[in-house]
Amino acid sequence: MKEEIKNSVYCYGEVLWDIFPEGARAGGAPFNVAYNLMRMGIDSHMISRVGNDKLGDDLMAQLKNWNIPIDDSQIDLEYSTGTVIAHIDEHNEAHYDILKPVAWDYIHPREDYPKKVSEASAFVFGSLITRNETSRNTLFQLLESAQLKVFDVNLRPPHYSIPIINDLLKKADIVKMNKAELKLILEFLGKSYIDEDDAVHYVQDQFDVKEVLISKGSKGALYYNGNAKFEAPAVSITVEDTVGSGDSFLAGFLSKRIIGAADVEILNQAVALGAFITSKKGACPDYTLSEFELFRKENQK
Repeated sequence: MKEEIKNSVYCYGEVLWDIFPEGARAGGAPFNVAYNLMRMGIDSHMISRVGNDKLGDDLMAQLKNWNIPIDDSQIDLEYSTGTVIAHIDEHNEAHYDILKPVAWDYIHPREDYPKKVSEASAFVFGSLITRNETSRNTLFQLLESAQLKVFDVNLRPPHYSIPIINDLLKKADIVKMNKAELKLILEFLGKSYIDEDDAVHYVQDQFDVKEVLISKGSKGALYYNGNAKFEAPAVSITVEDTVGSGDSFLAGFLSKRIIGAADVEILNQAVALGAFITSKKGACPDYTLSEFELFRKENQK
């Protein structure tokens, strides 16, 4: 039984359809993490909520098709399945209009959730799911059960509040953010930005969080584990789009972190998977683990 749950991750939050001019794609940051973890061979689970509508049926079918169990996701009889109006700008950057209220704003507690979350190797959550009290309260209940709490900061204005971000940082064991989010958090705290090291150590001290992961796009990434710091350069690629690049970066990190790999290997995996997905269209492209490993061998020395 222990071997079964060793490599299991629960992701909590939004599942939705990103509506692009050329069509709809399944998405949502925690869902993208779950998808890419599954592709890395990790037993991935998603706690979310969809509407009792065709979009919800299609999302559940997509999860099932991708071997992500659907029994942990709920059906809402009042609110519709989440959608996001998305577009890619001339710099290949994604921009989103996140509609509300929708089904994933109303994830209710369930009797079986705490035990399932407590047995998983990691529990992944972000800030967007806290915009509504119902899903927020369920999240804070589950954080009491989780072994390894992974906070993907993922700030989406205006869908967050500073006090809640503070509370989530206090709960987290691992915090992942980009450099812009790191600077914003310092601004919230009234602390001047000096450099990355100073900023990260301040966050570690303020919130008693040991591990901090910083994605820097074309400038690579940083991983702070206690007092130790690890750096990895970006992988040189042709960018297809940046949708879900941070989510795949986190999935790559966790795929090695939860099996106890060395810190350098953990960070290199994160950077490689983030680059691999950025070289493809969408956050959840169809690929195999062997295809990714070949990409990594050819592109990461």
